[in-house]
Amino acid sequence: PRGVDKMLIDSFGDVTTTNDGATIVKEMEIQHPAAKLLVEAAKAQDAEVGDGTTSAVVLAGLFLEKAENLLDMNIHPTIIIEGFKKAFNKAVELLPQLATKIDVSDLKSPAAREALKKITYTTMSSKFMAEGSELNKIMDIVIDAVTTVAEPLPTGGYNVSLDLIKIDKKKGGTIEDSQLIRGIVLDKEVVHAGMPRRVEKAKIAVLDAALEVEKPEISAKISITSPEQIRAFLDEEAKYLKEMVDKLASIGANVVICQKGIDDMP
Repeated sequence: PRGVDKMLIDSFGDVTTTNDGATIVKEMEIQHPAAKLLVEAAKAQDAEVGDGTTSAVVLAGLFLEKAENLLDMNIHPTIIIEGFKKAFNKAVELLPQLATKIDVSDLKSPAAREALKKITYTTMSSKFMAEGSELNKIMDIVIDAVTTVAEPLPTGGYNVSLDLIKIDKKKGGTIEDSQLIRGIVLDKEVVHAGMPRRVEKAKIAVLDAALEVEKPEISAKISITSPEQIRAFLDEEAKYLKEMVDKLASIGANVVICQKGIDDMP
């Protein structure tokens, strides 16, 4: 209400400050069944559209208020429901005429980008506590990320899979240090200090097998009686590992992602 920030304190004493309707209804501890339906409606609105949760709750509240007035006039609930259904159908009929048409046939065009920026600002201004250059920086990143993964549909429009976009947060720095990486970010420590931190035009090999000598499933023992046998055993192990590495190198892979272990053989 009124678009100002609200401070919410839960049973554990954790404080949430927001003016986002979706966040507010998620944090509220509601017991009444009818109120829970409003919360579910707000969550569905947020999941489907990403905005408009406050409008959904306010409109639903107004509908219920008007319905209560009609009930006080001894109008049967069935008649009220039928009236709401007719109003819904009429609203769906009129919405295309009231909507602002946006040409996004070319997402790279200045007109499409300006339209996307206005839409992004409307959504983010209620969720993002920043202004000016910081907000513009994040909006540009959001638009660039979405247009990068957007796939044209044969029937027109675009399909955007949010599973192709990952947000990775790091402590320190400012909002303006945020950046869009058109690729894959692996939040892992490097095995060796000499390994590159960035690889351009990567040829990636994804393995479901270990790059190490695995222990046999059956119990086995090796009898070694001399230092020469130890050296021969280690040499054979190194040869086995080198053959695996050579196979990866022969196919041109310069990035290897392994689900299992990797031997740290020097």
